[in-house]
Order: sequence, then C-alpha cells, then structure tokens
Amino acid sequence: MKTTPDKLLSPDEVVAVFARKFGKGVRESRITERREGVGKRPSYDIWLDIDKSLLHAAVEELMRLHFPHLGVISGTDIGDAVELNYHFSIYYGTKHGEYMVTLTVALPKGDLTVPTIADLIPGAVFSEREKQEMLGIEVVGIPDGRRLFLPEEFPEGVYPWRKDETGIPASMVKDLWAVGRPENRPVPPKAVPEEQAAEAAPAEEERHE
Repeated sequence: MKTTPDKLLSPDEVVAVFARKFGKGVRESRITERREGVGKRPSYDIWLDIDKSLLHAAVEELMRLHFPHLGVISGTDIGDAVELNYHFSIYYGTKHGEYMVTLTVALPKGDLTVPTIADLIPGAVFSEREKQEMLGIEVVGIPDGRRLFLPEEFPEGVYPWRKDETGIPASMVKDLWAVGRPENRPVPPKAVPEEQAAEAAPAEEERHE
C-alpha cells in the first residue's frame, strides 16, 4: 500500500497494469478526458469492466499503485443483472495528477453476491449496506449488514432501486399531496429579532450574577 506515489503513471499505464495482472478478466477498458476551469487542464477518468470474482484483487492492485479514495459505490438494475460501479480516485491530492478509476462488476440475477471490500477500505461498508437494501444484493463478508436508510418495518424482499418484480409495488406508492403533514411533528423554533435578543442579553447576565 502506497500513500505517496514513487511515480505518477499515465492513464494508459494504469490500464496496462490491470491488463497484465488480470488478462481477460478485464472485459473492457476506456479512458475519458475532461477539461474544466479557466486553464482547461485535462483530467482523466479510467473505466475498467472486470469479472466480479476479481473485485477484491483489483482493489488490492489499486492500493499497490496508490492508496485509493473511495467516493461511492453506485448501482443499477440493468435487466438480467445488477451492475455495481466502485468509484475511486488515485493520486488523490496530487496537483494535476489525480485520476478517477471506476471498477464495474455485473452481478447476474441468479447470483447477486459480491465480496466485501470493507476489509481493505473500512468506510466502504456504508455504501455496501445501501446497495444491499436498495438493490437486493448480498455483500459476502460485510462486517455490518444492518439496514442504513430503510426503516425496520419496511417489507422484506422489496428493493426500491430494482426495476423488476422486486421493486416498489404500486400499492406502496403514495400521492405526496395526499399524505399530509405528520401531526406529531415538533414545532420549529422561532427566530428572535436581533433587537429583542440584544434587550434580553443584559437580563440574562444579571440572573447569573
């Protein structure tokens, strides 16, 4: 694991590292360029579509280049599979040298399991928990499998981000305008005008004398 890079690899060299290490396990790779700001200096995004069995090893390989910053794990129901995108940055904090590296794995709906990477990057557990409850995947080895956003009374087997029969049923969809405001909602505090606050301040000080 490197926290300070010995040498900044080019985006092509980063892709070559993974191609040499994992061969045909890298199904597809591409590099995109962005130019932002006044100077229009180029920034690069590296996309690697890999076999899901290689995910853990691929993150370890990324760590050997430079300890990555995990932004988020995103996920989409693409029909016959659930696709997960692990969005990392490497050379994080390096002036004009930072790349976004996204590792994409497809989980066929007949086997919605994927290994945890929380043993490598502990903060990943929060994004893994979200993907479990929203997409119905199983993160094998996750150190904390509790729900993150959904309440405990939310029905089992319903996953809000799925587009198939396990998604939100029509019976659970509510018209927002008809829901109304909750009756037990606390009354928000009122802002005190500055003049009144200034007048009250001396009295408060006298009370403590």
